[in-house]
Amino acid sequence: MQLTAKLTAILPEQTGTGKNGQWKKQDIIVETDGQYPKKVCISLWGDKFDRNILRVGNRLTVSFDIESREFNGKWYTNVKGWKVEPGGDASSSQDQQADSYNPPAYEHQGGSSVVDDDCPF
Repeated sequence: MQLTAKLTAILPEQTGTGKNGQWKKQDIIVETDGQYPKKVCISLWGDKFDRNILRVGNRLTVSFDIESREFNGKWYTNVKGWKVEPGGDASSSQDQQADSYNPPAYEHQGGSSVVDDDCPF
């Protein structure tokens, strides 16, 4: 999955040692756009990302996986980022989405494509 959002917080880096050796994890908080913005905590593992783009206020495009696991009868969900890139500003990404919309064309018996504009919703 992929999400473009504004970076609002960078949490302290965590490190440790596991059965596979040393590990490090960087949690970031991003906030989505829209009328009802949502905050999402994304965990970035290892050095698979450019730390120079992690600046509060930057727009980021994050590719991630969501995984849930059960422990003692409770479920826990993690959002693990595997790719982080600079994102465009909010207005340009909305413009790109609006520009890429093409209404569906319907074939009639005459073979011409016509857009149905009489839809009430």
